[in-house]
Amino acid sequence: MRRTTRLKNLIFAPELLVMPGCFDPLSARIVEEGGYTATQCSGFAMSVTHLGLPDYSFLSMSDMLAVTQKIVDAVDIPVMADGDTGFGNAVNAWHMVRAFERIGCAGINIEDQVMPKRCGHLDGKSIVPIDEAVAKIRACSDARSDPDFVINARTDALAMCGIAEVIRRGNAYLAAGATMVFIDGLTSRNLAVEAVRNIRGPVAINLVEGGKSPTDFDFDEMERVGIARVSLPLTLALAAVRGMREALSAVRHARGISASSQIVASFEDFKHLAGFDEVFALERKYLAPHAEKAAP
Repeated sequence: MRRTTRLKNLIFAPELLVMPGCFDPLSARIVEEGGYTATQCSGFAMSVTHLGLPDYSFLSMSDMLAVTQKIVDAVDIPVMADGDTGFGNAVNAWHMVRAFERIGCAGINIEDQVMPKRCGHLDGKSIVPIDEAVAKIRACSDARSDPDFVINARTDALAMCGIAEVIRRGNAYLAAGATMVFIDGLTSRNLAVEAVRNIRGPVAINLVEGGKSPTDFDFDEMERVGIARVSLPLTLALAAVRGMREALSAVRHARGISASSQIVASFEDFKHLAGFDEVFALERKYLAPHAEKAAP
């Protein structure tokens, strides 16, 4: 089954789809290893880890494609790319979908913020007029060659305009060809219930540690409410930052690696994640016979 079809089926299944955010091939492999059935590329984490810059439209489409291609190639689970605001107008959005579909992505996020955009859990956002946003969604829908390629239409209208505008935009985006409506910066369970009740298609949200996400809204409750997908865009990146700091602090205080060895992954584990098992198998298959023949 194509990864596009797998992702679309997961979205329309009655069970909640949990998509941890990845930012490089290693983090994507950890998502897959953890038993998750799909992963979401996190533009925020990608910008910080690959450019050392905040989520403020500094990553170009070429930058995002290059990083995402490596992620798609590293795992077998469906990968949803981060298409930002479409990297321009509706024409740019059309070409964006063609490019991300070509590298094997199962879907794409596209949002209705004014460029330069920012993380949905930050203040100071602005959104484009609904007609402009709808045109981008229609262009994305027309551009896909695979009808199962997922278009996840994100709206940041909640913080500025309230839930009624979120619902209005969500239904307009679905009518224009979106697969799912992604409400960023959701702040309460009650708003989720209202959105699911009134938006005529799958509804997605995200959870950001320390952001605006409701901390008492767990996965079981989301599933009961009818949320189709939840992404965790920064969980792995935040965990990595803390883990690296703790490891270096342990090294500094112990004046060696004796303490850090208790809090880091094993070297064997890291080699496995890197793909050395496959490399060694290929060596045995292709190099060992030649080595035996060359021996005196």
